[in-house]
Amino acid sequence: MTATVPPPSPGEPIADPQGRVELPPGALPSDSRFVNDDLLPVPVARRRWTTYNFAALWVGMAHNIPSWLLASGLVTLGMDWKQAVFTIALANLIVLFPMLLTGHAGPKYGIPFPVLARASFGLRGANLPALIRAAVACAWFGIQTWIGGQGIFVLLGKIFGGWAEASEIGGQPWTLWLCFVLFWALELAIIYRGMDTLRRFENWAAPFVIVGALVLLVWIGVKAGGLGPLLDQPSKLGWGADFWPVFFPSLMGMIAFWSTLSLNIPDFTRFGAGQRAQIWGQSLGLPTTMTLFALLSVFVTSGSQAVYGAAVWDPVELAAKTDNVFGLLFALVTVLVATISVNIAANVVSPAYDLANLVPKLINFRTGALITGVVGVLCMPWKLTSTPELYIFTWLGLVGGLLGTVAGILIADYWIVRRTVLDLGDLYRPGGRYWYANGWNPRAVLAFAVGGVLAVGGSHSAPGKGPFPEDGLIPFLKPLADYGWAVGLAASLVLYVALTLPGRRSVAA
Repeated sequence: MTATVPPPSPGEPIADPQGRVELPPGALPSDSRFVNDDLLPVPVARRRWTTYNFAALWVGMAHNIPSWLLASGLVTLGMDWKQAVFTIALANLIVLFPMLLTGHAGPKYGIPFPVLARASFGLRGANLPALIRAAVACAWFGIQTWIGGQGIFVLLGKIFGGWAEASEIGGQPWTLWLCFVLFWALELAIIYRGMDTLRRFENWAAPFVIVGALVLLVWIGVKAGGLGPLLDQPSKLGWGADFWPVFFPSLMGMIAFWSTLSLNIPDFTRFGAGQRAQIWGQSLGLPTTMTLFALLSVFVTSGSQAVYGAAVWDPVELAAKTDNVFGLLFALVTVLVATISVNIAANVVSPAYDLANLVPKLINFRTGALITGVVGVLCMPWKLTSTPELYIFTWLGLVGGLLGTVAGILIADYWIVRRTVLDLGDLYRPGGRYWYANGWNPRAVLAFAVGGVLAVGGSHSAPGKGPFPEDGLIPFLKPLADYGWAVGLAASLVLYVALTLPGRRSVAA
């Protein structure tokens, strides 16, 4: 006689041997205001992203113009190339840790970031971190699209000539606006086709962009007859008292560059074949790629200094110096692929899910992506990158502080309070265990408020260099401002655990 395994109760989650959990068909009411097809858990059969897919995703996202310019921003602030690369490498090793922790829920439960946030913030309260993440992503989408449009404008102007002299609209040549709009439309067309299209695009975009960067290095190396004098330039800061006041806020800024993804990485890992795929894929893809890309930018820029007598940090500007039409076209395609691969993955996927979480019955993934595209254009991104101080200290520092605060709460709730055990069905049901007080968890809101104030309350700017008072928004918090991401993450994590664990223990007793 053969023993039979009793089937699960109707609506009860099903776990496979790898610990991946899914809901049976019909487990959730289709008319729930907290459900739509894009927010539901990905079925186990569709969780098939491999280590290569995740590594390729990160290679594709890390190889972009703003990443290339990170080292130049640090050198402009007084570091030498070794200090700049060290800062970037350390930042990406640090941010990888919360990336892996929050990414764990993706392969296990198949849920996106805003649904994971429901466990800690509540079904309605999850809109708070989701909209913060969406707002940041919209601004980043605008920045990347503007930079990509400028790259196309410069390279096409070199090929056809006369583009820069076109009549102006809003202070810019109309040809630049045309490049910007066409690039914007191309990005949305790709993401509109869904996540499988994104996976396939990243798979071939990653090696293509690597080849493009290496071609640029070989080209400038041949012209320079070596890597040039930039590698021999000493630091203006040294390693003493002048270095550390620049290093720590710069480190927080570099962490903030990918702190956005440390929140919404479940949007991608939910398609993972298992924990091994997301852990190895991210570990191999993020810190190594960002460090190597920083080194490439330094070497290429050093060669440009030997050839042209001045360091050319912008890869588009450097590529435009060639008179070879094939080389210009190759550079143009590389810029297109590099910018699209990061922008649609890092800055469209997240707000599309986040906005869908806001009104699931009215906004789906595609509608959210279109809204992201419109908001990204309206935020005037060119102002955020006008100076290194504004870009690294103000924009990235402020963003890092707020997103670190949210990450602290997510990690505390999922790993410390719940030990990675979630009631998958209740993440979609009003009145369940994640309903808290009318859909909001007051403990999470309080932890976010306190952590956020500690992280960004001391934000300050040098006279004439930014929007904040010289003494800080809250003067006595000014010493914490240089460590915003770390302060926000640690403060919110500790406070959330302190507020939550005693209550859970008393209930268990």
